[in-house]
Amino acid sequence: MGTQWFYDTSTGQVQELERKGQAKDLLGPYASREEAEQALARAHARTEENDRRDREEDDW
Repeated sequence: MGTQWFYDTSTGQVQELERKGQAKDLLGPYASREEAEQALARAHARTEENDRRDREEDDW
């Protein structure tokens, strides 16, 4: 298995498995550094999409 990567929300840094911070601050694991670098943007986009769906469901 390759290196696992994490995005640390408390520091804004991407970290390897061996150097990761506290679990409460992490998003991941991700298969690549690039995926981990996009973690916050992807989470934000998913939240926005879910909020949009919730608003649509509330409008019926």
